[in-house]
Formats: sequence, C-alpha cells, structure tokens
Amino acid sequence: MNSVADAGLELLFRRKLAPGSDGENIYTLCNELLSTLGEASGTAIARKVIVAYEAMDAEARCVFFEKLRRDFNVDAKTVLDAANAYAAQSDDASLAKLIRAVEPPRQELFRRLNMAPNGTESLVRMRRDLLETLRDKPELKAVDADLRHLFASWFNRGFLALRRIDWETPAAVLEKLIEYETVHEMRGWDDLRRRLAPDRRCFAFFHSALPNDPLVFVEVALVKGISGEIGPIISLDRVESDPASADTAIFYSINNCHEGLRGITFGNFLIKQVVLELAREFPQLKTYATLSPVPGFRHWLSGASKPGADPELLTDAEIETLVLLGDSDWSADATKAEALQPLLTRLIAHYLLHEKRGSEPLDPVARFHLRNGARLDRINWLGDCSLERMRQSAGFLVNYVYDLKSIERNHEDYVKNHMVVASSAVTRLAQRKGK
Repeated sequence: MNSVADAGLELLFRRKLAPGSDGENIYTLCNELLSTLGEASGTAIARKVIVAYEAMDAEARCVFFEKLRRDFNVDAKTVLDAANAYAAQSDDASLAKLIRAVEPPRQELFRRLNMAPNGTESLVRMRRDLLETLRDKPELKAVDADLRHLFASWFNRGFLALRRIDWETPAAVLEKLIEYETVHEMRGWDDLRRRLAPDRRCFAFFHSALPNDPLVFVEVALVKGISGEIGPIISLDRVESDPASADTAIFYSINNCHEGLRGITFGNFLIKQVVLELAREFPQLKTYATLSPVPGFRHWLSGASKPGADPELLTDAEIETLVLLGDSDWSADATKAEALQPLLTRLIAHYLLHEKRGSEPLDPVARFHLRNGARLDRINWLGDCSLERMRQSAGFLVNYVYDLKSIERNHEDYVKNHMVVASSAVTRLAQRKGK
C-alpha cells in the first residue's frame, strides 16, 4: 500500500499538489480525493489527508468535522428532484438515482480515505475523536451516523476471525490485552500469565485490517459451580485447577477494545461462538455463566433515593438507611453491611428487572446479555469490593446464564417483547416483604 501511495505521490508532484504547495489544505485534498479516479493518486491523496488530520489539534479536528457535516452533505434540491422523479416513475433507474442522491458525499470520502495505508485503523481513531467531540457538538451526529453505517459493513461478522489467545500468542497481541482490560485491571505480565493458565481461556475477534489488534476479547475461568465472587478468580496467589474437572465456564471479563467502534456489535457473536468452542473442547461442562458488573446501579439509586422519591419503592426509613452508603468503609463494618444488605439486594433486583430505558433495561450490561439470550440468574452480595465496583454497584456482581437449549428462545422473547428472562430467585428478591 505504501508503494502504491509513493507512486501516487509522483502523480501529485506533476499536478503541483506536492506537500507544502501553495493553497493546499485538508479540504482541498478531500475534494481532490472525491474527484480523482486513479487508484495510485487516490491512495496518495488519502494518505495525505490522514497525515494532515492526525497533525491537527482537538480544536482543528472539531472544525474539520463541522465542515464534513456542512460542506460534504447531501444537496437538498437534488434529493427532492430525485424523490419526485421516483414518485412519478417508480422504476429501477429512478430508484438508483434517489439512492445516490440521499447518500452524503462524506460517505464516499470515508470509503476513499480507507484506501490509505492503515486507513481503517485511522478511521477508527477518527471516530473516537468524533465521539468525544459529540459531547459538546451534538449536531455532528449525522457525521457519526455515516461512519457507523460504514463500520457496520466493514466489521460484519463474516469478516471477523475468532482466535484463542494463550501464552504462545505474539507479544504484540498480549500487550494489547493488558492495555485494553478495563473490567478487572491486569497487574503486569505475571497477572496476564495467570489469566492464560491451563484452567483459563481467552478468545478474541480480529479483523484483517487490524491483524494484531483485537476488537473484543473475553476471559473465561473453568471452575466447579457458578462463581459469585471475582476475588478467587483473579487472585494473584490462586491455585490452578484441572480444567478436565470443571463443570462450569465463567465469563468474567468482556472488553471492547476500540472506542471508535462503539455501537458496532461484536460481543453477542463472541459469547455464543466461545460457548460452542468450549463445549467442543470440554464436553463435561454443564453451565455457562457470566460474572458481570452492574455499572448503572449506584447512579440510578442516587436519584431514586432522594427525598420525595417513590414511596412504593422506598420508605423514609429506608432512605435514611441508605445514608450509610456515604461511609467509605461501610462494607467492612458488619453492622452497616447487615443493615444495608436486604435493602440493597431488593433494590438492585428491582433495578435489573423493572427500571427501563425506553422498553429495554436501564443497565447496559443487562441489555447486552439479555439481548444475547442469557437468563438473569443470580445476584451476588459484595462479589467485588474493588473501589470501582463499590462506586458503580455497591459491590454487587450478577450471574447471567447462557443455557444452550434456551438461548435462541430467550433472544426472541427479548427482541420481540423486551422480556427480561430471570430466575424465580431473582424475581422474589425484587418483591417487598408482605407483598
């Protein structure tokens, strides 16, 4: 690709678009890229655009995104004329013309930027920057929608390869695991080695455009029985067990590796395929379950427990009890923990079963697993007492169970009816005593 780009530079020199030439800027290059037909010159211009973009500071990138929104958008008159022509004619030719009219030129620009060496990787980074900019510039959502639309095609499941990661995997990939692990931080190479031990498994999806950079990976512990605590699984001094004696696979960490690919679905395919891989390797496994965080619980609770909150959910006395959460050491104080446990357990069960974002569960991890066909099976008190988990979920961890016989049925029930499939034990926890 670099050879093609270098050959293309020769053409650019002849056309007086050499680096540093008068009047050249990233917008000139973008228009030039859209108008060129040659592969070599197109590759060269695409590389120059990427280089120019990556040299920009945050303010200049914001201006660039705004220009993409405004100057590389659809032409309203062209769209209206094409729509009227299709309404009058309704044939294949007029439909094709309408389809061309409603696609913003920036989509084709992104496609052509992908011709640059490492173009896909560069565009993923570009979307990461765009997502940060969206916080203050929501009007740029149209630009993000175009990138997301393209990524959904480029990172289609058919283009992804599942690979097991072990201690023999190249170091460049292993380093990425340490960098990308955000659920349970890895404490260096020794910690990574323990997570790749014989009684552990790690699988990742890779794309040919990012061959040594995982898109998403999952860490699995092969154990006896469903685990309710993360400590014994990631402890630095844990004793390895014989994987042949395990009857349960615990998915304890799932990590999306690139912020620029947020919203592009990988994890659902990964979980289901890893279940099949493990079933083939260890036919004695009976249970496949997660050990998942509940990242939205404390945030929701802070609003639900304000004075004047729903009396059907919390009494004034219970709101007063929740004040104990303000003490940083409440989980280590037996009296405080005993006072909080039944109340928090009921509230987190209610949160997972009944609190919604639209018609779906409010909690993002719950949405992910339920959409994949899992069952909300068990809630674990103080399953993770790390600072981050205490801040997010008061230390709770949840087991979602993937039952091979009911995954598809659960998935259909969720997608069609947004049904939260849960065990009777969890359902009972959400009920106030006496009701």
